[in-house]
Amino acid sequence: MDSGDLSLPAPSVSGPSAVPAPMPLAQSYPSQARPAAIQPTPSHLPAGENPFGAQHEDRGNGPGPVRSLRRRIGGIFAGLVALIAKFGVALKALLVALPNVKLLTTAGTALISVAAYSLFWGWTFAAGFVVLMFVHEMGHVIQLRREGLKASAPMFVPFLGAVVVAKSLGDNALAEARVGLAGPILGTAGAAVCLAIGEETNSDMLRALAYVGFFLNLINLVPVVPFDGGRAMAAMAPWMWFLGLGAMVALLLITRNPFLLIFVLLGGMETWRRWKLRGTRSLEQAAYYRVSPPHRLIVGAVYIGLIIALAIGMHESQILTSAGHSFRSI
Repeated sequence: MDSGDLSLPAPSVSGPSAVPAPMPLAQSYPSQARPAAIQPTPSHLPAGENPFGAQHEDRGNGPGPVRSLRRRIGGIFAGLVALIAKFGVALKALLVALPNVKLLTTAGTALISVAAYSLFWGWTFAAGFVVLMFVHEMGHVIQLRREGLKASAPMFVPFLGAVVVAKSLGDNALAEARVGLAGPILGTAGAAVCLAIGEETNSDMLRALAYVGFFLNLINLVPVVPFDGGRAMAAMAPWMWFLGLGAMVALLLITRNPFLLIFVLLGGMETWRRWKLRGTRSLEQAAYYRVSPPHRLIVGAVYIGLIIALAIGMHESQILTSAGHSFRSI
């Protein structure tokens, strides 16, 4: 026994079931203090009660702070496992529904665009306008697939048009030109069908819609990337990108349309990036822009033919006023 420790024997308790009640192994007191009287512990205890008191519970077995902490940690771990299981189920459902995501994206952005355009043109005209843009973008999608490339479904951006995303536009500038011109070709056909129906039904609304369709495809032929005309110039004369960019800047200064500023910035950055790459004179760049003269002539003929056809279509479908509605701003 160490100095300062006092060990006392357990008092005896009479009775038929009396058992020696163990006392604490040691009590430590200050050297000048008198120990307090120690009361005997009854031999008959309520069920589950510790005869040593709460302060002397067996920490390994009793419901002390350590066990409480373990239970909390176990509960948190079980909750995380359940959350991960639910996430796994949700992820599996998403993977199963993935083929429909593209369709939902196209339909959702199309509806948003219709709602936005309807604020200015009404629901009918806005819906027709979005359909014509869809036809134009599907021209790109179809040609990309013919080139053996994967493409996203068309996505619509209100007041900016629509876009199709692809990792590549082809192995060379000629393939890029085919992809770029496919949109205006199918878009021109869609506007022509709209005009034909308008003439058959004598609908000025459809004539005006066809006019906007022709105009939309003509604007896309401006010779600057990332417009469709810029894609065609990649196979004909890439230096024309700067001419098209200059035309866009002049149009911006004249009209002061904020949306044109976005196109000028995009065109300027893309033109600079591609011209810088082309200036490296690497074998890869040389092979990309190597197009035979006959193919250049074909691309040029399609490009100029589209411009002429679209100009004629705009002339034939031009409607300034109809039934009290003005189309001067279209």
